Amino acid sequence: MADGFDDEAEPTVSIGEYLEGVEEQELEADLVLGGDEGKECTYNKGYLKRQAIFSCLTCTPDGNAGVCTACSLSCHDGHEIVELWTKRNFRCDCGNSKFGEAYCKLLPNKDVENLENSYNHNFKGLYCTCNRPYPDPDAEEQVEMIQCCICEDWFHEEHLGLESSDEIPRDEEGVPIYEDLICQGCSSICFFLTFYPQKIRVMVKQQDAGNSSKEKEVTESAPSPLGSLEKLQNGNCSLDTSARDSTSGAVFVGNGILLGQTKEKNTVLLECSQAAGPSKTCILGKNLLEAGPEPVKTKAMFFCKNWREVLCSCENCSAFYTQKRISFLLDREDSIAEYEKMGKQKRDEKLQQQQGQELNFLSNLGHVEKMEILSGIADMKNEIHSFLESFDTSKPITADDVHQVFENLAKKRRRMP
Repeated sequence: MADGFDDEAEPTVSIGEYLEGVEEQELEADLVLGGDEGKECTYNKGYLKRQAIFSCLTCTPDGNAGVCTACSLSCHDGHEIVELWTKRNFRCDCGNSKFGEAYCKLLPNKDVENLENSYNHNFKGLYCTCNRPYPDPDAEEQVEMIQCCICEDWFHEEHLGLESSDEIPRDEEGVPIYEDLICQGCSSICFFLTFYPQKIRVMVKQQDAGNSSKEKEVTESAPSPLGSLEKLQNGNCSLDTSARDSTSGAVFVGNGILLGQTKEKNTVLLECSQAAGPSKTCILGKNLLEAGPEPVKTKAMFFCKNWREVLCSCENCSAFYTQKRISFLLDREDSIAEYEKMGKQKRDEKLQQQQGQELNFLSNLGHVEKMEILSGIADMKNEIHSFLESFDTSKPITADDVHQVFENLAKKRRRMP
């Protein structure tokens, strides 16, 4: 009988583990929401570079609208909501013409439609080329999905168009060693990336018949006019180190490419960031507006950290990005890494503000009130300590145990003069 009870017992979790789990969940939420507390509709901020977006299938079953965090909480509470993680260049649709007679409780006066918004099947709760929901009710086990940094759709690993023997690039512990994925469909638009050194892409492992693995480039790229930059490491584009191209003599240095020297022997440095502004000199030596995709089968491509920082921003390349609607690749704030960094920064600022408010609250109290609060905290700490000392560690802590701790604490407070 004892064994039977042990099997049915709830798993024990320490207070430290519980608090750590709560903190991790709060951090994850802040990273997804970008630090948005969900108190104000983002509509007046226009088309935000990136924000958390939700689709309400109760109000818009066709999946042709998206709402911000605040509206998902205030206007669509209790509805069938699809969490879309983040979308770029999106403006909140809540309460516009797509919602019929329903109006936005936070900002009722909105345009009839947000013409610059774009929608895909994610807004219907469907993903990947297989057009399945996530979680998939028909799947025995939920498989992790990967988001394309171009179309922002999510894909199952087996639907990326890779060969059956290809493996997603991960380290020995199974942690991804790439920063971004470009799916098979978008790789044809981004064919120009095959003109860059292969080192900006992460290699996949291909299993051979003998079960030994060998590295294989995800895409059959054309020889790069910049040649091989050996000091750029797979999975970590170390742009703060210099690397010389043996073919053209170009050198990667900092966030730019050192093309060489002029006749006056002045250094020519082409910055790769958008902040540097368009240049007439293309580091690829190609006109992408006239070039076309290489005649090879396109595959999904995996890219290492900071890969965007080496993209050319010359006039022709910039015009090409605009034509293909991928100018966001030159915007450092567009990346998920930067978005999460911003979310973490806002979270840290919020925690510091809360700590400051607590200190201000205490400093504004009189001596008696301060002593009562500090005494109450000490009593609670002692009561919990006493409970843990007397508790049988072989048994789980139940809700009744917690209630008993606070009941004992209340009795002690009532006995105080």
